Amino acid sequence: MGKNSRPSFQKRAKEKARQERRKEKDARRLETKERRANASPRTGEDPDIAGIIPGPQPLPPQFDPSPTRQEP
Repeated sequence: MGKNSRPSFQKRAKEKARQERRKEKDARRLETKERRANASPRTGEDPDIAGIIPGPQPLPPQFDPSPTRQEP
């Protein structure tokens, strides 16, 4: 008879842990949502793509063929 109570206790512990994780996730989501709502909108140019123009880009110096050597 002692074996019957153990699985239900484990189930309750699992469910309690699951509910606690869900509450923590909801709190994090709400915090993130509030932080995004209160953040100032980004303006200006993205620094990662600043100065890049559409189309083919010039080759970096290490890949640029040297003009001193000419092939016959």
